[in-house]
Amino acid sequence: MAMEGFSLEGAGAVVGLEIHQQLATGRKLFCGCAPVETDGRTITFERRLRASRGELGELDPAALFEGARPGAVLYFADPQSSCLVERDEEPPHGLDRESKEIALVIARALKSRVFGEIFPMRKTVVDGSNTSGFQRTMLVSRGGEYQAGGGRIGVQSVCLEEDAARILDGGSGGGEARRYGLGRLGIPLVEIATEPFEAAPGRTRDAALALGRILRSTRRVRRGIGSIRQDVNVSVRGGGGAVVEVKGVQQLDQLEKVVEHEARRQHGLLEISGELRGRGWSHDRGGDRFDVTDAMGGCGSKIIRGAVKKRHRILAVAFRNLAGVFGMSPHEGVRLGRDVAELARALGIGGVFHSDELPGYGISVRDVEEVRRITGAGEADAYLLLAAPQGRIHAVTDQIVSRVCRIRDRGVPADTRTASRSGETRFLRPRPGAARMYPETDVPPVTVSADDLARAQEGVPKPWDEMIAEIRDGYGLNAQLAEQIFDSEYMDAFERICGSTRNPPNFVASALCSTITGLARGGLDRARLSQDAILRVFTLLHEGAIPKESVEMIFGEIMSGRSPDEAIVESGSAALSDAELGAALDRIVGANGPMIERAGERAVGPLMGAAMKELRGRAPGEKISRLLSEKVKRSCNKK
Repeated sequence: MAMEGFSLEGAGAVVGLEIHQQLATGRKLFCGCAPVETDGRTITFERRLRASRGELGELDPAALFEGARPGAVLYFADPQSSCLVERDEEPPHGLDRESKEIALVIARALKSRVFGEIFPMRKTVVDGSNTSGFQRTMLVSRGGEYQAGGGRIGVQSVCLEEDAARILDGGSGGGEARRYGLGRLGIPLVEIATEPFEAAPGRTRDAALALGRILRSTRRVRRGIGSIRQDVNVSVRGGGGAVVEVKGVQQLDQLEKVVEHEARRQHGLLEISGELRGRGWSHDRGGDRFDVTDAMGGCGSKIIRGAVKKRHRILAVAFRNLAGVFGMSPHEGVRLGRDVAELARALGIGGVFHSDELPGYGISVRDVEEVRRITGAGEADAYLLLAAPQGRIHAVTDQIVSRVCRIRDRGVPADTRTASRSGETRFLRPRPGAARMYPETDVPPVTVSADDLARAQEGVPKPWDEMIAEIRDGYGLNAQLAEQIFDSEYMDAFERICGSTRNPPNFVASALCSTITGLARGGLDRARLSQDAILRVFTLLHEGAIPKESVEMIFGEIMSGRSPDEAIVESGSAALSDAELGAALDRIVGANGPMIERAGERAVGPLMGAAMKELRGRAPGEKISRLLSEKVKRSCNKK
C-alpha cells in the first residue's frame, strides 16, 4: 500500500516492461541439447570472469562492477541438458530455425516492424550467468503496439536471445563461489520491451497480463515456473532521467508491489539528495579516511571481531556536516544508510555501520568516542565504519563515496536491482551502457525472407477473447474458469487430459487451477507436480483406480516430494472394491445401533460424517452416501 503523502501519480512514476518468454522448441538456440532444467550435477568446473574493453575501448560499468566482485564462479552441468557449447569449449552451432520462426510470429502479432537481416550480437555479462562472459542476442524488430486494460501499450523492440544459467542455492557472493546450473543456459527466449507508460495503479499489471496472453495465444511458448520473467524499468519525476531496472519479477501481483516500492524509494532518494546538496558536503579522499583497526580491537561487534580475526582492515570514513542524513527516512525503509549497506553487500562486504545508528550492534559508547577522536568528527559530522581485506578496502570505499556523490548530484542512481517476494528491491549492480554490446563473430547474420514473413503472418493467433470463447464453448466451462485455465501454466495438461480421458472438463480445470493453487498457498512446492504426474493421476481416475475425492490428497503428496505411486499409497487413495466398501459401512452402521434406533433414517447425516472421515479419497462420496442410506434403512426396517 502507498505510504501517506506518496502516490504513483504524485511522484510522476513511469514504467517500462521487459518480458522474457522461453520458447517451446525441442532444442536450445545454438545447439541440439534438450531445453530442460535437470538437477543432475555430473560435471563441475570453475571459472573466473573479468571485464574487458569493448570495440570502442570502453569498459561497461556493469561489467566492471561485477568483475570486481570477489570469488570464483562454480558451474554444474548435466550431459542430458548441456554440451561443450554451454561450457564455452565449442563454437555455437547454427541458429535454431524454429526459434526464429516463433520470434517472427510474435513480432507480427505485436505489429512490430521486422528487419530484413538479423545480426547476432554479444552482450557482455560477467556476473557468472554465462560461461563465456556474454549473452547472444538478436534484434528482430522495432515498434509495434497492443491493447491492455482498454488502452494502448507501445512496443519498443522484440529480441531473440539465449537464456542465462540458473543461480543455485548458496554461494551468491560475499567471497564465496557463485554457483550456477547450466540446464537453462541457451534455452531460446524472446525479450519484448515496451515503451514507457504512466504507472497508474493496476496499469503495469494489465500491461504484463495482456502481453503474456498474446504470447500464450501462439501456443508456441513454454509454460510453468520460470518460463516467463518480467523486468520492470521505473523512473520518477525529478530523477534526472535515471531509469532503474528491477529484475526477476515472477508474479503479476508482485509486479505491482515492486513498482510501488521502487517509485517510493526513488522519491525518497530525491529528498535525501536535496538534503545532501543543502549541507554543502564534499569528500576529501586524503583527509576523510582513517584506519581504526587497532582502536577497534576490543569492540563487541561480531562483524568487527570477525574482520579483525581475518586480519581485515577497518576504515572510518568521515562525512563532514552530514549528521542525521544517513538515518534520514523520507519513507518507511528508505534511508541513505540502507542504500550504502546494499552496495557494500553486493561488493562482498559483510556490514557497514553509520554514525546515526551508533552506539549499537555491539559498538559501545567508548568505541564511538574513540572513532570521533581519531577522525575529528564533531557532533555535526557523520561517519561510516567498514571492514574489508587490505587490498580491497580503498576500492570498496571509493565505490561507497561515489555512490553518495551520485545521490547528491543526480538524486537517483541508474541501478540494476533485484526484487524480493514482498516487492522490495535490492541493489545488484550499476545499469549497463552501450559498451556492453558488440558483434557476434561465430554466428553469421540471419536473413528474413518474404516467405518467412508470410508464414509468420499465418501463425499470428486469434485475439485472446476469441480463444477464451472457444475454450469456454468447446469444453463447457464458464467464462471465469476458461480464463483461469488459459492463463495458468496447466493449459497443455488440461487439453491432454480432456483429449485422452473421459474426466469432466469442469472438474479437471477446477483441480488444475483452484486445488493446486490452494496447496501451493499452504507451503507445498508446485514445481514438483509435473505434467506427466498430473496426467497419470487423471488417467487413474479415468480407469476407476482412484475416486475423484482423492485427487487433492494425491497432488498434496506429490507436491511434498513423493512419486505418484508413492502418493497413492501414502494418501490411502487406492479405490475400495464394492465388497470392501460394503464391509466398512456395515462396521460403521453396526457400531452405531443405538443412534439409529433413536433417530431412524435421520442418522444418515451424522454417520455420513464418520464414513467420509474414514473413507474419503477411497470411494466416491455419492456412492458412500447411497450405500450408507440403504444400509441404515435396512437396519431400521429390521428393528
